Amino acid sequence: MKVCTIIVSYNFEKWLHTCLLSLRNSSVKSTVLVIDNSSSDKTCDIISNEFPEVVLTQNKENLGFGRANNIGMRYALDNNFDYVFLLNQDAWIEPDTIEKLIEASIENPEFGIISPIHLNGSGNKLDFGFSDYTGLRSKGDMVNLPDKITSCNFINAAAWFIPIQVVKKAGGFAPIFTHYGEDVNFAQRVRNEQYKIGFVKNVFAYHDREFRVIDPKKFFYSEYVYFLTEAVNPLYSSSKAFAYSVLAAKKKSLTSLFSGKFNDFKKYVIVVFQILCKARSIRETRKNSKNRNTPFL
Repeated sequence: MKVCTIIVSYNFEKWLHTCLLSLRNSSVKSTVLVIDNSSSDKTCDIISNEFPEVVLTQNKENLGFGRANNIGMRYALDNNFDYVFLLNQDAWIEPDTIEKLIEASIENPEFGIISPIHLNGSGNKLDFGFSDYTGLRSKGDMVNLPDKITSCNFINAAAWFIPIQVVKKAGGFAPIFTHYGEDVNFAQRVRNEQYKIGFVKNVFAYHDREFRVIDPKKFFYSEYVYFLTEAVNPLYSSSKAFAYSVLAAKKKSLTSLFSGKFNDFKKYVIVVFQILCKARSIRETRKNSKNRNTPFL
């Protein structure tokens, strides 16, 4: 089985050795493709000098997570790989992770996205995002999982193992998303193709992001991204998508107004206009999502 591991990098130095050495030490070797988004540190020099086995693509500008990953997925399609493994730059794996993901995929072909269990960078507890999406609250909960692979609606894209046939059907990441939301939409489209999403018991990756400080100022950007994912959700009809995005954001603005939260009211009004201004791109994205010829790639 040919596996293409795709890493989108931007100032990758902090995690570079841990991440790439974990792939070098994998029991199943993969072609490692790093798509660098114009790093300002020594990322590219270190890769060229110390990891000659890595296929390095250097973008002249920061294309963002989705567009950079699409370069990698196009490479995998053109070179007849069987799987793509999307791995965050701040993540790494155990020696048997890829081997067990291949086994799980062969045994469960109905799954379009398969993930290892995401631990934090220290490995002493679950990653907080993974915990929220899966409902697992501790490492002890894993012991009681009834099946080898557990289905869920979504898992963040820190470590996604995807059969190439799924990429051919669902396509790549939608360019309407510039920062965040692209993985949610991709998962929606995978589910729309009647594939499941799940994670594998006793298979692990590490995601080192606990140091990040959550900025409350980013809340309304996250609200905008959420409503945008609802607007382009292929699982919805056009009328339902409009209701769950524009009308839902408008309802939140009015609720804020009647609650005396005038600042929140103004910001939700801005979110409504942002979504409305994207109407043409939303229609194009919804149309392309139904294109059977690898949309967005």
